Amino acid sequence: MISYVTIGVNDISSARIFYDAVLGSLDHVRVYEQPGWLGYTDAIGNYMPRIWVCNPIDGKPATVGNGSMVGLHAKSPEDVNRFHAAGLAHGGHNEGDPGRRGGDYQAGYYLAYLRDPDGNKLSAFCNTDLIKPDGTYDPQPIFPKKSR
Repeated sequence: MISYVTIGVNDISSARIFYDAVLGSLDHVRVYEQPGWLGYTDAIGNYMPRIWVCNPIDGKPATVGNGSMVGLHAKSPEDVNRFHAAGLAHGGHNEGDPGRRGGDYQAGYYLAYLRDPDGNKLSAFCNTDLIKPDGTYDPQPIFPKKSR
């Protein structure tokens, strides 16, 4: 459903260091770089979805959207932990330690939250209830279809 996500930043050099590390921890690779633009996709090289990191086209400073966040799928709790550690080591800020969540979260959710150097919020998550004994991820639907 989603073709791409664009994340506005003010310092593309700092963003490159941060996003190479954070997205690399989830097996994404930088496949595009031009002045003011970075493009990432999964290591398989799928065309979509992509994550674009860029300076705003209007030339004004990038600002953080209140309530906006990019959630990234991780294959395992270990990947979530690597994502969080990589972000903290490369200029990010903690918005929520890695761990299982309860309350309003779906059962089995294991997440971590970060802010990039410009304040954009990111999360990495997996649902541990869907990881099969062999380590593969069960693609069963999480949300049942609603009847009309």
